[in-house]
Amino acid sequence: DLDECAASPCKDHQYCLNTDGSFSCKACDGSCVGCTGEGSDKCKTCASGYLKEDEKCTDIDECNLPEKVCTKENQDCVNTSGSYKCVCSEGFEDKDGTCVQT
Repeated sequence: DLDECAASPCKDHQYCLNTDGSFSCKACDGSCVGCTGEGSDKCKTCASGYLKEDEKCTDIDECNLPEKVCTKENQDCVNTSGSYKCVCSEGFEDKDGTCVQT
């Protein structure tokens, strides 16, 4: 078997999997920018919103940072994978970018 992966035939956001007589390109984990294999522990570098922790790229919980990310009145922070979103608190709704009581 010839290791086709030695020639790095895959794109930057993929890793090469050598198979008998062939190879396949597999997508890197969403937490990676470039990778050497499957999973968040094989990242070359972590994607934006992720931090290397215990050799893995883990999601940064922006909602628990000391500096508040959702600064408008009556707004709550919701952590998402690699990011966050600001939503109006319960009993409030978004009206032209401001949270007003419903």
